Order: sequence, then structure tokens, then C-alpha cells
Amino acid sequence: MSRLNWQIGTVVAIKPETPRVKTYTLRLPNWTLHRAGQHYDLRLTAPDGYQAERSYSIASPPEQTGEIALTVELIEEGEVSGYLYEGVAVGDLLELRGPIGGYFVWPAGAPDAPLLLVGGGSGVVPLMCMLRHRQRAGLRNPVVMLFSVRSPDEVIYQEELEALAQADPTFTLLLTYTRHAPVNWTGYQRRLDAAMLTEAVAHLPSAPQCYICGPTGLVENAATLLQAQGLPDDSIRTERFGPTGS
Repeated sequence: MSRLNWQIGTVVAIKPETPRVKTYTLRLPNWTLHRAGQHYDLRLTAPDGYQAERSYSIASPPEQTGEIALTVELIEEGEVSGYLYEGVAVGDLLELRGPIGGYFVWPAGAPDAPLLLVGGGSGVVPLMCMLRHRQRAGLRNPVVMLFSVRSPDEVIYQEELEALAQADPTFTLLLTYTRHAPVNWTGYQRRLDAAMLTEAVAHLPSAPQCYICGPTGLVENAATLLQAQGLPDDSIRTERFGPTGS
């Protein structure tokens, strides 16, 4: 089967992640091994034939065979995310094709190289796939995740990330809150800046491979700041989540 053929997946689980984010697990009749960082296209077809298509990053690791998980943020006036969020239940069928993408994937080089993951909002989804793949594959390369969110109720995968940080001494989780921080929070409370990225890199024993995903402004700023620190261009990979991802 061509990897780009459409197929019908069955929704087998729906998990709320935050008030505006849900993870949909789908069983696929023609599951194909994916690489961490890839995505699937999802297509909705109305009774009158109108179609809407969006791309969603895969959240589940390649080791989770036979099914994929897509984590979707509800976008204001988003026709696809709105339908998924309000109109889809376990047992429903959805049309998908994938996996797609060859640039924003890990491991791109040596799997034991230090890794810096920088995410903003739902841009954490493909980065979470990388972390889950790393964990399931038994890898222990040093990893730092710097995750920027607006407020405490918007930390996608919070319990899993915090549990991983506590259990794995080779993984460091750094959160920054840009609007509202938790009570008694002593960590970062600002947008990503040069000092924050310098401190994140300093947690790693050597120059890392970097993966940055989130809103365009955050991605471009983080990439520019990392380049200014002397990291080579080919060690920085970016993925932008724009307003079309609705």
C-alpha cells in the first residue's frame, strides 16, 4: 500500500489533555511504521461533498503498533478541530493518510546525541512522540525539553512529562509560563529569550540536536537565538504550527 493512500481509522480512545486539547487514538487497518516527528493528514467530508483537510502530528511512538494517537487543539472557528472536539466519539470512523514528513524527524543522526526540544503550546506534540520513542526504545541520550505555555491549565501531557523528569535523570523538563504561572512558581515566567536558551543548552554535556515546534514567531525566534549561540544550522530543525492547523 502506498503510504499516501487514504484509509478509514476507528477512534478507540479519546483523552482530554487540557480544557482545549484532546488526544484521539485511532486503530488503522493499514498501519505503517512511522518516524518520531511525522504527521497524518485527516480529511472530513460533508454530506454535500465539501471536504476539509488538516495535518496533525503523531503523538504516539512507533512502538505503539496498529494504531496512532493524534493530539488536537481546539482552534477558534476551526472547522476540523471543532468537529473533532465536539462531534467525534469512540467508535467513530475518520479518514486519514500518512505517515508524512521526512525533515522534522528523530533520530536524524546519532540516536545517542544530546537533544534539545523546544515547544510552544500544541507544538509539543511531535516532541512528545520523540520522548515516548526514546523511552520505549530504551535510549538514554541526555535530553532537555523547554516548553512554553501561557498558563498552568495549558500544559499538555503535564503528568507524563513530570513523571518522566522524576524517573529519568537524563531528562530535564523546563517550563516557562508567559501569562500566568502557578502559585509559588519559581521557574521561568517569560517568553523564550537568549538567557533561557543558554541555560537550557548548559544542561547538556555537548552541543545538541535541536527540534523546535510551535507558533511561527516562537520557532523563528528560538532558531535565531540558538544560531547566535554558535549551534550549526544543520543541527536545528523547525516545524511551524500556523493558523491553518485548525
